[in-house]
Amino acid sequence: MTTTVSGPLAPTAGSATMLHPVGLEGVAIRGGFWGERLAVNAATSIPQGWERLHAAGNVANLEAAARGEGETRGEIFADSDVYKWLEAAAWEIARTGDEVLLRQQRELTAKVAAAQEEDGYLHTIVRLRGMPRYTELGWTHEHYCAGHLIQAAVAQRRGTGDTGLLDVAVRLADHLVRTFGPRASHALDGHPVIETALVELFRETGTAAYLDLAAWFVDARGRSTIGDHARDANYFSDRVPVRETTTPEGHAVRAVYLAEGAADVAVERGDADLLAALERQFAAMAATKQYLTGGLGSRWEGEAFGDPYELPSDRAYAESCAAIGGVQWAQRMLLATGDESYADQVERMLLNGVLPGVSLAGGEYFYVNALQVRGDAVPDDDRNPVNGRLGWFQTACCPPNIMRTLSSLGAYVATTASVDDVPALQLQQYVHGSVAAAGFALDVETDHPRDGRVLVRVREAPEGEAELGLRVPAWAVGATLDGEPVEAGLARIRRTWAPGDEVELVLPFAPRVVHPNDRIDALRGSVAIEAGPLVYAVEQVDLGDGAPVDDLRIDLDEPLLVGESDARLGVPTLLASGRIHRHGPDPYPGAVDAVAAGPVAIRAVPYFAWANRSVGAMRVWIPTD
Repeated sequence: MTTTVSGPLAPTAGSATMLHPVGLEGVAIRGGFWGERLAVNAATSIPQGWERLHAAGNVANLEAAARGEGETRGEIFADSDVYKWLEAAAWEIARTGDEVLLRQQRELTAKVAAAQEEDGYLHTIVRLRGMPRYTELGWTHEHYCAGHLIQAAVAQRRGTGDTGLLDVAVRLADHLVRTFGPRASHALDGHPVIETALVELFRETGTAAYLDLAAWFVDARGRSTIGDHARDANYFSDRVPVRETTTPEGHAVRAVYLAEGAADVAVERGDADLLAALERQFAAMAATKQYLTGGLGSRWEGEAFGDPYELPSDRAYAESCAAIGGVQWAQRMLLATGDESYADQVERMLLNGVLPGVSLAGGEYFYVNALQVRGDAVPDDDRNPVNGRLGWFQTACCPPNIMRTLSSLGAYVATTASVDDVPALQLQQYVHGSVAAAGFALDVETDHPRDGRVLVRVREAPEGEAELGLRVPAWAVGATLDGEPVEAGLARIRRTWAPGDEVELVLPFAPRVVHPNDRIDALRGSVAIEAGPLVYAVEQVDLGDGAPVDDLRIDLDEPLLVGESDARLGVPTLLASGRIHRHGPDPYPGAVDAVAAGPVAIRAVPYFAWANRSVGAMRVWIPTD
């Protein structure tokens, strides 16, 4: 088994990127906040994923396809959940050397290989139901499943050295090259992901045909060829060509997966125009369509982006998979442009958009991440957060997606670049552990995001002058580096380094109030509170029965304070003051003042930790007193 692991994103040496990611072989996460999350993912989430994929019938579908007959279970895209779990397992094996996972990976890989047809085609449910291939590609997810298989295969090769799944992926990709493209079928899958998968397979194998097909899929989209109605074109991100799109639209996961695939194509082909279009789209999304948490998708209908500033808290969809796609897109834009604001986005989305999707215990998940839950809300859908986190879903895309994201987290930590022929290493995300790249070997001590201190100690250094960069987030006003003030962006230190040298970055974690743009009608007159990179929420469990969170108003004349860490949650709390405002039964009382009760002590917890003690009313945005 190899331990040289480039990670899930490995641009070629000739790609048009400003930065290059440090692979998983160069990053070790040991302890601290993120070490705890990865330990839970390894000990609970991934093992339970194995069990639940068997119980839900996903694995049985593979076995039936290998026999050529049998009933199917689950949704049309059930195969993809197996592949995402295999990717999570591969990165976890690379990280820990887990022998049990290695055996399970090989067992499941053999089942996938046995299910593949002679010409390379592989989709168990389409085959078992006797459906003609690719005739309903808008809805059958045949390319989508192929994309996740390819990503798992690349992960397996890089993470474990095994090539069994890569052999399957190459046969499948060769089949796609023969079947689709400018001189073959022009059909497009309703759910992107094949684009970025094919680019990564090109990076792994050097086969240019895979990159060519990915580029064709990107540029063929946007001509209303998928589906039967105009609404389908919007839903599938097929209304406007990618190069002309100004803002993501339609199904949020589909839209960001398409954008990240386009970013991969842009850097491998040196396509500046395509990259510029993606920069415009990301900027529009961040400015007008992204929740404070980094969540994406404001409409339950179509799991979709809404109009600009359409960001209701109580009906926020903010699917966990959409935040994961946002992280992947932001990381690609960081590498392509070197703009540190994208690393800020990775941090926000990981902590406040992805991490809420899994319980602190690791075995339960949110599909939808609303920013408000009312006290009398009805659990009308298994995706509704009113149910609390669930162990699995009929559409189970989110759980294994979270597993693979956490197991590959090290790939987001650091980047390298040669600056004026001087080796340079940039720390982008702060984890307790070590980083080795660009001639450096660094030990990093931090409990970020529970604390703002980051101590970097040099264990090995390059000969001669070298540059070390530390990201200073936009939220960290008043940050210091070795006691000197630093501005947001990348704080660079260029000098000759020696073992034992230390650098200390201090990021202020003072609580702060966030005001919404007035165009967000659903939030007018409300504020949210943050500390460091964390968005906070108020839960009913911390207010008591006599103070409904639905009636809470915050008093901005009173200071925000940092409270003690909650022992059950292991996270710092914030303290504020407010009042309870109660109206009568009339929904439109006019100018009649509400009856105010209080003051009320407000205790807020990080949003990612809500619903871990009990499930009840919660809100991120609080009306002002």
